[in-house]
Amino acid sequence: MTRHRILTALRVGIALVTLAAVVYAVARNWADVSVHLSKVSWKTFAASGLAAVAGTWLTMIGWKTLLRDLGSDLHLAPASGVYFVGQLGKYLPGSLWSVLVQADIASHLKVPRRRTAVTGLLALGLALLTGLLVGLPAASFLLTRESSGFDWWLLLGIPILVVLCVPRLLNAIIDRMLRTMRREPLEQGLSTGAVIRAVVVFLLVWVCFGVHTLLLARAVAGEGMHPDLTVASMTGYALSVSLGMLTIVLPAGLGAREGLLTLILSTAMPTPAAAAVAIMSRFLVTIVDVLAALGGWLYARSHHLVSERRAD
Repeated sequence: MTRHRILTALRVGIALVTLAAVVYAVARNWADVSVHLSKVSWKTFAASGLAAVAGTWLTMIGWKTLLRDLGSDLHLAPASGVYFVGQLGKYLPGSLWSVLVQADIASHLKVPRRRTAVTGLLALGLALLTGLLVGLPAASFLLTRESSGFDWWLLLGIPILVVLCVPRLLNAIIDRMLRTMRREPLEQGLSTGAVIRAVVVFLLVWVCFGVHTLLLARAVAGEGMHPDLTVASMTGYALSVSLGMLTIVLPAGLGAREGLLTLILSTAMPTPAAAAVAIMSRFLVTIVDVLAALGGWLYARSHHLVSERRAD
């Protein structure tokens, strides 16, 4: 069997396992979601879904911003085809499958695999750091079970801001990583402007997903909402997803993310209601991921980005 056939078989195998993992994630949550759907109006459900769509779209924009600054300026359509198809890889155990799939698809567009891989890792890193920054208020809820100590936790954002605002440090980390892997250095490093733009985009990502969570939480909580519900919802999603990203053995943080979000929201609403919000959020975001990947795959397929031999 030739090398090309082996790679093709590997891609097909990864695609099938990924699809099975996505179907499992949806099926696993459906029974619990259906019980609580009656508490959420279709208008609220749709608005929460649109907020998730906006957040998902902005993650691609942040990734595209970094890739453009490193030397490959893809238009929105091919960038969507590369990014969203690759994103389904996060439903497999491990955090790097999405990066590998994106690098493989982007190679058909003559984007060096090294450049795409570095961009994917940078996007993951910036999403993680901005998520932790936005989620700092939720850390207070998670650890103290109340809103006291809010100002103290904000101090932990200082080292995160230093990393985000010093592109020279990011470039040094990239160079060291490539040398360790015995790879050639990138043709150009990140600029200050690109890092700032990417950070702003990822902050907006977390705002969108915070709104997505808050809409569901308000609908489930009903009358007499706790005064901390808004802060817990707007920051809890960012913290739970960011910490879930660190549990690399779990597909897309499955279980860990829902557990953390439930704990955070349960400081402002009954635990069963908080669990319902976490489950519905997972269900909605998974559906958005699948639809985005379907659109990306249709574009990639029609432009032969997933069927022909990749460029050398």
